[in-house]
Amino acid sequence: MNRKILIVVANFYKDISKSLDEDARKFLQKKKNNFEINKFTVPGVFEIPVVISKNIKKYDAFLALGCVIKGETPHFEYISAATINALMTLSIQSKKPIGNGIITCLNKSQALARSSVGSKKNKGREAANAIFNVLS
Repeated sequence: MNRKILIVVANFYKDISKSLDEDARKFLQKKKNNFEINKFTVPGVFEIPVVISKNIKKYDAFLALGCVIKGETPHFEYISAATINALMTLSIQSKKPIGNGIITCLNKSQALARSSVGSKKNKGREAANAIFNVLS
């Protein structure tokens, strides 16, 4: 059975997003399943849930990839919480897996450590693994 996966990537931090996307794809390609993988790019993580919502009936699973880094205002907390809560709600209501590969951290060095290609802690790969396990 051919499973359709949509990867939604927030490009606010392009270098980090690229690494998350690369490791997620590498993980899925190593699995011997028939995945049809499409990608949609958005400016920031706040836009990810709406894109998934608009495409919820077209795909079997989703990967949400991006990064939010804490700044000097509470904006970080609002964006992070709203996005993660929206993804969880969409997943539960649709009964479809949404892998959360959105890094939320205090500084860019933490984000780079969690997104480096090949890193044991790459959040893109972890999110791909999560949806793979739920789909299996």
